[in-house]
Formats: sequence, structure tokens, C-alpha cells
Amino acid sequence: MIQSSSSKINESLLNVLNVRHRAIAENIANADTPNYKKKTVEFQEELRRAIQNDTQDELEIKQTHHKHLQIKDADAPLIPYRMITNDYTAMNNNGNNVDLDMEMAKLAENQLMYNYLADRVSGHYSKIRTLMQDLK
Repeated sequence: MIQSSSSKINESLLNVLNVRHRAIAENIANADTPNYKKKTVEFQEELRRAIQNDTQDELEIKQTHHKHLQIKDADAPLIPYRMITNDYTAMNNNGNNVDLDMEMAKLAENQLMYNYLADRVSGHYSKIRTLMQDLK
């Protein structure tokens, strides 16, 4: 498949935004659960580093024989993320720290980012399909 470094980053970011969506949805679903602590997904610093360094320039070790051990996981995401549970605050008297208004705003922002990136990835592959059809 024909991919550029930016399309790889965009696809990896789509996966991270999907994980973030699930964390926000879980927070909203547990907004009234006693002692529930909200979860967040942090990836912005890793995304910034991936864009600035352009991961294609990193030194990669090539597997020259099928019996050699692989050094790098081919399925590892380009943009690593961390799931963080905020145990240090409380929003309600029951120990829950989910701010429903804030979570809904995060959900809307995440959805806009996801839609934008899905359009970019789709556009990339549409261009490639058009190029391939023109070559016939």
C-alpha cells in the first residue's frame, strides 16, 4: 500500500482519537457512579515529537534473514499514548470527579478532530485511487 509519513501519522492519530473517545464515553457513563475517577488519554507530546522528528529519518534495523529476531514491532503505533486516571480530585460529595459539561465539550472536540482526520486519510487514498485509474 502506498503511504506517506503524514498518512501514517494521521492513521495512527485516528486510532488514538478512537481510544480517547472510549475513555470520554466511559467518563460520561460513570458521571454518577460513587468514587469513579475520570480517565484521560495523553498523546499530544508524542504527536508533536513524531511531527517534528519525521519518524522516517529514524535509524531502522532491517531483518536480513527470516530466522532473525525482529527488533521493532510492526504493529506498534506511531503515536504512543497513555491512559491516565485522575485520583487526586473530587467533583461531588460521593468521591466522583467527572465534570459532565467538561466531558461533553471534550467529546465534541474529539469528534471534530476525528472527522477532520478521517477526511484527510480518505482524501489521501482517493488521490491514490485516481492516480492508479489514470495509469490504466
